[in-house]
Amino acid sequence: MAELIPVDDPADPRLADYTNLTDVELRRRREPAEGLFIAEGEKVIRRAVAGGHGMRSMMLTPKWAGVMADLVEETDAPVHVVTPEIAEQVTGYHVHRGALASMRREPLRDVGELLPGARRLAVFEDIVDHANIGAAFRNAAALGVDAVLLTPRCADPLYRRAVKVSMGTVFQVPWTRLESWPADVERLREGGFTVAALCLGERAVTLDELAARRDERLALVFGTEGDGLSPRVLAAADLHVTIPMAEGVDSLNVAAASAVAFYATRPTLT
Repeated sequence: MAELIPVDDPADPRLADYTNLTDVELRRRREPAEGLFIAEGEKVIRRAVAGGHGMRSMMLTPKWAGVMADLVEETDAPVHVVTPEIAEQVTGYHVHRGALASMRREPLRDVGELLPGARRLAVFEDIVDHANIGAAFRNAAALGVDAVLLTPRCADPLYRRAVKVSMGTVFQVPWTRLESWPADVERLREGGFTVAALCLGERAVTLDELAARRDERLALVFGTEGDGLSPRVLAAADLHVTIPMAEGVDSLNVAAASAVAFYATRPTLT
């Protein structure tokens, strides 16, 4: 059982993992380099632990030290107890849910580990918005997607904002980064997947038509809201697929589009 350690100095080096959490560029550089990520809130922390991530430390306000007593009892990591005021000074924002944990990152899995047995994959190309990535993971978890694949320039799913928006589902859905994009389209095809690019275009079939095909293995590929998918990916895909829109609206944002596509192609339809 971890000992509760009161800390009353925001500059205490034991709280270093939690400093300047609102500085996106700093955290994007620092967290992967140091092999950590921050989980915020009781539910997210519990999901991170359940997902197999080791704990480096916790920073809790007194109220949440009681709520998290079972985790405190189970961990050997240091548990720092701070006032809400100290938590705000350390992190740079008001910590509404006064429970933060610094967790260990696990090595990314090879794509080949995620393909066997999978029926539906979600592939996201160059999605740099953390909220969209988090929402997409939540959609994938809720609607039975087997794995998520990210291109090298996608936002970090383990960044605090993405984890929070996902409600911790980034720890439930297997994911990794593709190393050779868009060449990896061929790797998906060799794995038996129909590669369907969500886009606008004259050659696109509707999402209903895609669902009616009942492809045994399907990889749904999504691009950015502004630029869409890259020309090389569009050329490599087996199908172009569009979500029909009411007049005057040409597209949904990537999080909304993924939810619609995941639902339409859910396994119960295939």
